[in-house]
Amino acid sequence: MALIFRNRITLIWLLLVCATLVSFDSAHIGRGASLQSIATCAVMIVAFLKVRFIGLEFMELRHAPVPLRFAFEGWVLLVCAAILTLYWMGLPR
Repeated sequence: MALIFRNRITLIWLLLVCATLVSFDSAHIGRGASLQSIATCAVMIVAFLKVRFIGLEFMELRHAPVPLRFAFEGWVLLVCAAILTLYWMGLPR
C-alpha cells in the first residue's frame, strides 16, 4: 500500500477525488443565502484548483516552457476571477 502513495500522479489523483467529494458534500450546507453563496464560491475555487492540477500534472504543463505554463496559470486565474466576479454581481442585494 505504501508503494501506491510514492507516485506523484497517484497522490494528485487522490487529491482530485477528495476535492470532488468535498465539493459534492458542500452542496448540502445550510439554508441561509449567505452560506450558500460562500459554498458556491468555494466549489468554484475548488473546481479551478482541480483544473490547475489536471493541467500541470496530467497534461504535463509542469515541465512545459515557462511562457506556456504562465499562460495556462494566468488563464486559470483570470477565468476563475471573472466567473466569481460575475457570480457576486448577479446576487440579489
